[in-house]
Amino acid sequence: MKKTHLILLRHGQSVWNQKNLFTGWVDVPLSEQGIQEAYDAGKKIAHLPIDVVFTSTLMRAHMTLQLALLHHSQKKTPIFEHLLQKNFENWNKIYSEETLKEMIPVYSAWQLNERMYGHLQGLNKKETAQKYGEAQVHLWRRSFDVAPPGGESLKMTAERTIPFFEEKIIPHLKSQKSVLISAHGNSLRSIMMYLDHLSEQEIVNLELPTGVPVIYTFEKDSWQKIS
Repeated sequence: MKKTHLILLRHGQSVWNQKNLFTGWVDVPLSEQGIQEAYDAGKKIAHLPIDVVFTSTLMRAHMTLQLALLHHSQKKTPIFEHLLQKNFENWNKIYSEETLKEMIPVYSAWQLNERMYGHLQGLNKKETAQKYGEAQVHLWRRSFDVAPPGGESLKMTAERTIPFFEEKIIPHLKSQKSVLISAHGNSLRSIMMYLDHLSEQEIVNLELPTGVPVIYTFEKDSWQKIS
């Protein structure tokens, strides 16, 4: 029996990561380095079965998953499943059984979006630290339950990400479907807090690099991190 895998993949470097800007929900693309990181991530997971993909609504996560799957051993095409208005609900239907076998469904959900950084979005991180003080900016960025002005704390992010994971993603794993999640540093850290039973202090100290997959196996309702 094949092993069921859960692959967590933070998007590759974005153009605003490169410029050291707070990004949050601003929908920016990958940088040239981020594109290469997505390719490299794809090589690391090319041998693993993937049956379904979940992603955020943001472009940098979409670009990453598409580039990462470009050379996957299954040679399947990622197809985004869109919620369409009633009059158009069958307009994207696929009528070929053979074509259906060659696709991987992709579900996009705002619940997997990055932490929303509020009034910090678009600001330079270094300049913001100079303005408000390094201690204050560190508190906004690295505490568990302190939100930046007009934004979300990591705790608030987890309160939308974890219920979505439990309701929408775990059922696929329980039916022995391997899942790839292409998302963001804070939404994925929230999921890892849940999977690894991390404390608030452990999760705020966890670093999740861009473009580096974290891989778990799932069996009998238990998780094992293998990389």
